[in-house]
Amino acid sequence: MTMNSRRHLLRWLALAGTAAAAAPLAAQTAPAYPVKPIRLVVGYPPGGSGDFITRVAADEIGREIGVQVVVENRPGAGGTIANEAVSKASPDGYTVLNAGPFALTAALYRKLGYDGNRDFIPVTQLAVGPMIICVNNDLPVRTLKELIAYARANPDKLNAASSGNGSTPHLATAQFEAIAGVRFTTVQFKGGGAAATSTIAGDTQVMFATPPTVINFIKAGRMRALALTTAQASPAIPGIPGAAEAGLPGYDSSFSFGLYLPAGTPAAVVRRLHEATVKAMARPGVRERVAVQGMDVATHESPQAYAAALREGAGPLERAVRESGAKLE
Repeated sequence: MTMNSRRHLLRWLALAGTAAAAAPLAAQTAPAYPVKPIRLVVGYPPGGSGDFITRVAADEIGREIGVQVVVENRPGAGGTIANEAVSKASPDGYTVLNAGPFALTAALYRKLGYDGNRDFIPVTQLAVGPMIICVNNDLPVRTLKELIAYARANPDKLNAASSGNGSTPHLATAQFEAIAGVRFTTVQFKGGGAAATSTIAGDTQVMFATPPTVINFIKAGRMRALALTTAQASPAIPGIPGAAEAGLPGYDSSFSFGLYLPAGTPAAVVRRLHEATVKAMARPGVRERVAVQGMDVATHESPQAYAAALREGAGPLERAVRESGAKLE
């Protein structure tokens, strides 16, 4: 070996040794996740199911993960405003989205500023539940069959309150019209709270609502529940029949919410948030707290399992939108 070759070898060994020594140090000094508050964004205003489940999740995840989780409501356009904002956020795990399946908004909106499949990483579902078909107390109907008969006899004369263009209740209303053979005049509001207020006042007469929005009004006798939007009744909402039992077989619509991170978020961060969320939603009392609002806690064993479930459900959602004829102004 020449002198120059020996010098190059010694220099290479020295550099390799330095790199090997620095690797564990870098691992030790790499910042853990999380080290600061997390922003949890939801595309609906206070008062509805999206806001309710977001705040439950924020409280419980914060306790589990060790930092504050701050809720940010960014309502409008069926949640798409919030979706687009989070899709452009830094992929560091500190901006998280709570939303329904992106297949729904993709089917309803022609142009979106984001791609649900490309721009997000699914973390886990949080909860799922039926909606409630309810009416103003002065409307002369007490059953779902009576509502259908009244609506057929009075086409376009019943105003249906919707919690926003592209929202799950909006789609549930359109599906109902298609299957029952009725026609409502749909009035859009910025959130379920405003829609419920309108129905109670009688400005609108019918509402398809997520349970947290109306359950206390129903219990107080301020509006009347006729049926659930799912085919079968739910243990979480006793006393209200499923749609099939109430007289409309073939009608079945539910809603769900789940967490998403911007694409590019490190896999370790995704796993940490998933682990913390699943543990948080399984904490004592959470299932009961969610059930009081008419929903069931429903998480996934991995982010991959949630992504697979979303892909499986995309076709039926797109078909429901197409067959219902749901339109956005």
